[in-house]
Amino acid sequence: MKETKKCIIVDDEPAAHYVLVNYIKQNPQLELVFQGYNGIEAMDYLRENKVDLMFLDINMPEITGMELLKIIPTHPKTILTTAYSEFALESYDYGVIDYLLKPIYFPRFLKAVERFFTTENNKIKTEEVIVNSVNVKIDGYFMEIELDQLLFAQSFGNYVKLHTLKKTYLASITTTEFEKCLPEKNFMRIHKSYIVALDKIESTEKDFVIIKKERLPIGITYKRELSDRLKN
Repeated sequence: MKETKKCIIVDDEPAAHYVLVNYIKQNPQLELVFQGYNGIEAMDYLRENKVDLMFLDINMPEITGMELLKIIPTHPKTILTTAYSEFALESYDYGVIDYLLKPIYFPRFLKAVERFFTTENNKIKTEEVIVNSVNVKIDGYFMEIELDQLLFAQSFGNYVKLHTLKKTYLASITTTEFEKCLPEKNFMRIHKSYIVALDKIESTEKDFVIIKKERLPIGITYKRELSDRLKN
């Protein structure tokens, strides 16, 4: 079994912790050992403990993320997580290995973690990470959607309706962005407005798939790929 790397989260937003904790849980090579909500807490912890990777917000009270990097010259490898892009160039002067803009989606998070493992000469293999859930904003709050409960996603303007086994949610994310969060082997876009869970398809007609009595249209450009994938 490969050695796990110890990581911490430093961010003053509980919602950011919620998202990152769930992403880290899906990566067996990362062990979350500390969660801090300001720079002082992080500084105290780092002085007493060895950490391999730090997920660090920039705009925090008392001590900002950039100030923390300046104060602790031997800080761990760092991935910045922030809603602001203006510090990107400066951050690389302090050994920051990646810069994630909020909201953070799992594929982008995974690329940043891959970069970390590359610098550790122990590159993580993407296929080892099993994506079991996605975090999306619903009614102003991040919610975890279990992928084995998801039937299909439906475009709704700049939102997406997520039809699950129990209920339907309206998520604040575009269909294109949501598609990037899904494992390709389990989900497929069948129409410009629909993404389906392949294992939830009950039957097909000439121009439709049937999922829980719902008839979903198949776009002409997706027909051949869908047919091939259902055969396999």
